Amino acid sequence: MPQDPNATSRDPHRTAASVDPRRRVPRTDAVLADPQLIAAAETVGRPAVKAAVVAALQRVREGELPPAGAVDAALAALPRGPRPVLNATGVVLHTNLGRAALSTAARDAVAAASGHTDVELDLETGRRARRGRATLAALAAAVPAAGDVHVVNNGAAALVLAATALAAGREIIVSRGEMVEIGDGFRLPDLLESTGARLREVGTTNRTTLDDYERAVGPQTGFILKVHPSNFVIRGFTSDTPVTALATLDPPVVADIGSGLLRPDPLLPDEPDATTALTAGAALVTASGDKLLGGPQAGLLLGDTSLIERLRRHPLARALRVDKLTLAALQATLTGPLTPTWQALRTDPSSLRTRTEAVRARLAAQGIPVTLTESVAVVGGGGAPEVTLASWSLSLPESYAHTLRTGATPVVGRVERGRLLLDLRCIPTTADPDLFAAILAAAGAPTAPAPTVAVTLGADGGVGATSPSAVAAAAEDVTSSASAGSDVTSRASAARPAVVTGRPRATSGAVVAPDAEDRLHAGVPGGGGTSGSGVASGSGAGA
Repeated sequence: MPQDPNATSRDPHRTAASVDPRRRVPRTDAVLADPQLIAAAETVGRPAVKAAVVAALQRVREGELPPAGAVDAALAALPRGPRPVLNATGVVLHTNLGRAALSTAARDAVAAASGHTDVELDLETGRRARRGRATLAALAAAVPAAGDVHVVNNGAAALVLAATALAAGREIIVSRGEMVEIGDGFRLPDLLESTGARLREVGTTNRTTLDDYERAVGPQTGFILKVHPSNFVIRGFTSDTPVTALATLDPPVVADIGSGLLRPDPLLPDEPDATTALTAGAALVTASGDKLLGGPQAGLLLGDTSLIERLRRHPLARALRVDKLTLAALQATLTGPLTPTWQALRTDPSSLRTRTEAVRARLAAQGIPVTLTESVAVVGGGGAPEVTLASWSLSLPESYAHTLRTGATPVVGRVERGRLLLDLRCIPTTADPDLFAAILAAAGAPTAPAPTVAVTLGADGGVGATSPSAVAAAAEDVTSSASAGSDVTSRASAARPAVVTGRPRATSGAVVAPDAEDRLHAGVPGGGGTSGSGVASGSGAGA
């Protein structure tokens, strides 16, 4: 009698556990046919998607993953590019979040330039043209005091090009009080000496006079460098020498203003600008494009016509040139509408309060433990370290920080006194529904435990601890797990300024981040000084 082929499957004594687990593993082509993975293949490519699926199915075979979880596991393993983030830190130019958010006009320009473009072609004559000529014309029009302009790939590159072309094998005279360190441990002296130039330091940390510079000038002088210490302020028994006075000496003056302000801004009265520096006699001004200008990362060089041409024709200029996307975004920033940076810096506090309260009310109606709190925002990006902006924030339990940061729509805030503050200043109003949904999702997700940080109030009103390393370790822990490290304080705390020498110190209850660039660091108001003593305060910076 023939054996029934289905007898085994109908055997009532056979259990699910006895089924070969390999039979429960979905077929690779069946998983690849999932609509989410098909869509992902359009972005990251089919080979990457297939590799992720194969790895997920192997986990199913090994019993680590249920068959139904294969698609989600494959999606989670796919490579990701930079993710859009909602910046709720209250730091307008956040270096770790890409500094300036581009305007819609700049984003459209980038999209238009992503294909073939006339970046280096004169369509009228059909011949090669000056690269980015329309962008350069827009920059020159924005700063009429400049004889000519040039653009490289970032602010540090602009200074490197100037040092290489004008002072390789020669001396650069610079004040000791302007020998700054920028983000991620990069120091100005190291940057300049890498070009083959020699630094001739003059003056002291807190005082440098015109006579100091004049005594240092000699046959080997390439230029005099005037650096704006944009990430800290020294107060007390201090003095420096302005560009106007330095321009009376024979060598050319190169002014590194840093933040990219092209003309005076009443909101930032202490921030140097390119127009004023050139009018004062600087032969060359260098600046960044992705800070106060509100554009893409770029290094701006503005100044004397012959000097700019000398820089443009230097062999190093080729290695530092910007791509077509940067040129497109920069032109749109210079000629287009007001940038998100400009708007964020000038947000009306009362309007921001009304908007934030509306979001809070909706969240509270859903049972979210949220309050409205008065807060302070800052410029960031190494600019205007003593400027604070009155603001309002949503206040949530600190445990929300991790889930919001790692959610489908990442939201990055700052932690202060055990609370997560979300400042809507830099979030477009059109993204309020996304913020609302992200917070609801975070409320329903398991939250990471809040780190325990032992921080005490020091005698000077700053943060104290059993040892400096303990404070540094605590700050790093908070930053990595709870998006903290921003030295932004509430208005109540800001009334008692922090005082520190060499590194900013937070006011009571905040945590100091050991490295400004890496720790989402922003400035706090510095304390006032008295004659015979100096105090410093600052914010994170980068070139």
